[in-house]
Amino acid sequence: MTDVIRCDWCGNDPLYIKYHDEEWGKPVYDDKVLFEFLILEGAQAGLSWIIILRRREGYRKAFADFDVQKVAAFAEKDVERLMNDAGIIRNRLKVNAAISNAKLFIGIQEEFGSFADYIWGFLPGKKPLINDVKTMRDVPARTEISDAISKDMKKRGFKFFGTTICYAHMQATGMVNDHKVGCISR
Repeated sequence: MTDVIRCDWCGNDPLYIKYHDEEWGKPVYDDKVLFEFLILEGAQAGLSWIIILRRREGYRKAFADFDVQKVAAFAEKDVERLMNDAGIIRNRLKVNAAISNAKLFIGIQEEFGSFADYIWGFLPGKKPLINDVKTMRDVPARTEISDAISKDMKKRGFKFFGTTICYAHMQATGMVNDHKVGCISR
């Protein structure tokens, strides 16, 4: 029997392995999933991804199953509810940013027809970029494309979506494939 090759970052954690094998680097064109990752990646700022992954169900419950219309309509009472929810990262700036970003997300949907059309429009031919990753040192923290997306989103008012978070979002949603050569998920 041959050993299964995976990217080093997922280690032996079953949740990380499942996420790596089934989601990370797989192209996403569904606005609901793109919104989910926008919230999760923003929550992750300054933390490790496994912390957020372990709280994903908590986020799903707290943020109306990632229904962008419902999140955009959250009021101050919802902010207070979220600040008391142990199932998520209770950071007021991140909570407020998620609600504000939901409103901006809807604006992009209205302008471009979908958030997917907007964000994938930064890629040549709206096709995933496949990088030649031999070791994790080959994986950048940001690129010119993540810089451009982040800059445009910041200009539109998005918070917690700097170029590094943007690049992580691109990896998570398959805009870029950074699975190492030989990985079962490449």
